[in-house]
Amino acid sequence: MTEPQTKDIIQNGLWTNNPALVQLLGLCPLLAVTSTVVNALGLGLATLLVVTGSNIAVSLIRNFVTESVRLPAFVMIIASFVTCTELLMKAYAYELYQILGIFIPLIVTNCAILGRAEAFASKNPILPAALDGLMTGLGFLGVLLALGAMRELIGHGTLFAGMDLLLGSTAASWEVTVFPNYRDALIAVLPPGAFIGLGLLIALKNRIDSQVEKHRSTQPETVDPGSKRVRVTGYFS
Repeated sequence: MTEPQTKDIIQNGLWTNNPALVQLLGLCPLLAVTSTVVNALGLGLATLLVVTGSNIAVSLIRNFVTESVRLPAFVMIIASFVTCTELLMKAYAYELYQILGIFIPLIVTNCAILGRAEAFASKNPILPAALDGLMTGLGFLGVLLALGAMRELIGHGTLFAGMDLLLGSTAASWEVTVFPNYRDALIAVLPPGAFIGLGLLIALKNRIDSQVEKHRSTQPETVDPGSKRVRVTGYFS
């Protein structure tokens, strides 16, 4: 089996096969905790760490695990990385860990992580598997941040509020008040706002894809400069 190209792995993880916008996986935590940028960033970084680490581990053992125990082994690996991530958050970002609550342990059940372990990491060497995990995690993180920024801005009129919960006291001054004296729009920070925001992001991606495809279809076909057209006249007997 040929090794996948780096360009294809990056494009698939970030855009073409984005776990949140295309596969629609991991929507429970994505919709539940993205009311602010800091919440989205915390969950996104945790997911990024788990999917990258589990892809590497699965790739390492892919030739030593039989079919009968493959999926249980993958789940145990993912659960181990989730436990490590949970302990790290308890140690260094405890207040944010309390806000995210049950959604950190629930990363174990994120189908996007198990799906990449089964579909890609178990069939490829370490470096492509690590890159695939990294790009998948970054694609998921990007959607989380976009949705979190949208909901925080519309809901509270601010951006980057509470960043000190994740990055320490130096980030306490990062909060930006975009709309002073803003009356909170609660629908943006409630579950309906999450569904509306995600729907808008999916529609935007589909619109961009359709425009790119339309642009490609209108481009003239390139002709090989080495080839020449020959006009033939007369009759053949």
